[in-house]
Amino acid sequence: MKPPENCCLLGILDDGWAGLADSARQRLAAADVVIGAGRTLDLVRPYLPANAELKDMDGRLGQVPGWISAARAAGQSVVALATGDPLCHGIASWLTGKLGADGFTIIPAVSTLQLAFARFKTPWQDIKISTCHSADAGEWFVGATPAHGLYKLMRAIALNRRVALFTGPDNTPARLARALLTAGYGDDVKMSVACRLRLPDEAIHRDLPAVDVAKMAFPEPNVVLVERQPAAGRPAFGLEDLEYIQRSPEKGLITKQEARALSLAKLRLAPDAIVWDIGAGSGSVGLECARLAPHGHVWAIEKNEGDAANARANAERFRVGNYTLCEGKAPTLLDTWPDPDAVFIGGSGGELGELIKLILGRLKAGGRLVMNFVTIENLAVATAALKEAGAAWDVVQLQASRSQPILDMHRLAAQNPVWIVTASKENP
Repeated sequence: MKPPENCCLLGILDDGWAGLADSARQRLAAADVVIGAGRTLDLVRPYLPANAELKDMDGRLGQVPGWISAARAAGQSVVALATGDPLCHGIASWLTGKLGADGFTIIPAVSTLQLAFARFKTPWQDIKISTCHSADAGEWFVGATPAHGLYKLMRAIALNRRVALFTGPDNTPARLARALLTAGYGDDVKMSVACRLRLPDEAIHRDLPAVDVAKMAFPEPNVVLVERQPAAGRPAFGLEDLEYIQRSPEKGLITKQEARALSLAKLRLAPDAIVWDIGAGSGSVGLECARLAPHGHVWAIEKNEGDAANARANAERFRVGNYTLCEGKAPTLLDTWPDPDAVFIGGSGGELGELIKLILGRLKAGGRLVMNFVTIENLAVATAALKEAGAAWDVVQLQASRSQPILDMHRLAAQNPVWIVTASKENP
């Protein structure tokens, strides 16, 4: 029986046999079994031994580990073909996870990304690598949840100035450009597209505006570079109250900056936190949660149509893409949300006691529930519900005063006191 190292995972580009090193050609020439996508197999078919068994993995990727194991058991030499560098968004990590890393020799080709950046004539050591080479994701929309097929890519673009990505037949450069425009980037991004690398009809498009790419069709396969201009810096939290769009002419349906800052501190958000914002109002707390948890997601609910519209407008204005707002009255829709790491209640619509009970049942171990109240009655309901549930809790009364001009001097004007209630769910 031939040893397991006779299984080779071999990188190849679209120029096929001509682009392979001698060592790679020798592996293929000696192979008993060659596995690859149909298009890739066609690149090497004329150069393979007449008795070599070819296995097309299009639509049958899950069978590949079994094919390799069977060939090994039969003492056969196996070559599995992958595009470019199999360890860069290729099948190497998946296959070695299934069969063990010691069972493979890996011979990479120049990665598709390396080649694309050589064509773009720009360095790539600082890029973030992502992909939308997947099933049809559909068009992007404001408020999309992590279930959307473009979500991870759009978060990568939000958090990194330069992102390189692999596209697919459905999720094309034009679809990505439309997503960028929907997310509000507009003139702030430029896109470069490398098409059909190392083929006779190779085409390179550099530094295109998203609005142009959205109307274009590009030959496949292709690689895209998205470069975003640094946005004007905004703090993760602590925005001034009047920076938020609010209900007009009645101002004030917003968690004030002082209470907002302490509430966010009490939530103790991890970068990947899942957050619920109940009674979102203008969205100030939820949107700042989203900025403090850039790798997490915020689900918010607001029953007032006008306030919900303001919250959405604020999310768009501040380009917060990890935020989903629903219109309704809690606990409606909460059963469709993932279990939270942290919950903020700014308004409960009269269902406070039952809402607290529900949240404590869903809150992850170590999670926190923070509530703001301005009435003694709601404070009493909350503390009674927490006591009945056996939760650990504390209360802070926050009384802040802001300076106001009076003649050529200043005085302090008191704001309404706020009770900030924090409850925690202990780790088991």
